[in-house]
Amino acid sequence: MISYLEFEKPVATLDAKIAELRQTAAGGEVQIGAEISRLEQKSAELLRSTYAALTAWQKTQVARHPMRPHFVDYVRLMFEDFIPLGGDRLFGEDQAIVGGPARLGGRKVMLIGHEKGNDTASRIRHNFGMGKPEGYRKAIRLMELAGRFGLPVVTLVDTSGAFPGVEAEERGQAEAIARSTEACLALPVPMVAAIVGEGGSGGAVALASAERVLMLEHAVYSVISPEAGASILWRTADKAQEMAEAMKTTAQDLLALKVIDRIVPEPIGGAHRDPTATAASLSAAIGEELDAQIGKSAADLRAARAQRFLRIGDGA
Repeated sequence: MISYLEFEKPVATLDAKIAELRQTAAGGEVQIGAEISRLEQKSAELLRSTYAALTAWQKTQVARHPMRPHFVDYVRLMFEDFIPLGGDRLFGEDQAIVGGPARLGGRKVMLIGHEKGNDTASRIRHNFGMGKPEGYRKAIRLMELAGRFGLPVVTLVDTSGAFPGVEAEERGQAEAIARSTEACLALPVPMVAAIVGEGGSGGAVALASAERVLMLEHAVYSVISPEAGASILWRTADKAQEMAEAMKTTAQDLLALKVIDRIVPEPIGGAHRDPTATAASLSAAIGEELDAQIGKSAADLRAARAQRFLRIGDGA
């Protein structure tokens, strides 16, 4: 059952009417099939027009939708033979960042990503996708393994940011994020990153410093959350909508600024309405990007990563 966002209330009202009519029609006493079809078409058109004109704040809400597909969903729908590897060999295991070898359409890859969880228990277990130092150090370990065995790296980014707790700072959060970013940039193998939900701050950059960065159509990517940014500038989170617009957090804005390289379309109404179709589009896009990197030397790949960061904002 779809959970409707605030701006989707007109669609929710129509869908509720359709459900009511279907229940009436199930009794067989009234023939209202034509009316149901008319309302279904109207609902689809309203959903299409709504999603064609989303604001940055509305896209943020879509990116955070509780039913939006997460890392485990993409593993199930896109990848084969995934073997999760745990621990950073320094402190412990962090379940906010998950990774291991897998296959994508027959290609051997090292898959790494954030997992937010999909219910209360799993969200707590995965710390809502907010990585701790040991999570980023695990990512570094997996990248080093990928380089050693010649496996391209694929990352799926979906985090509101790295965990800001005192214990994370005590264990070197900033250093771990910086080292993870450095590990991305130094990889001798191809790397493709995809922002599939929220791309928040250094917690996202640490897994997204690739030569090719993709973004789902309604994902967001920013240096800070709109609420936190508004709290800093205006001393109130009530200005989050304005902050989202000012920061240029959407895939469309970031493509124009050359922060990302490609937008992957989502089904009408967002990825949560059809995870299978979303995964198929994402799988095809990542596969194309990986295939385009075949045969490139380590030096060329590193130069491409450096160049993509140097050109950000060029001509904007």
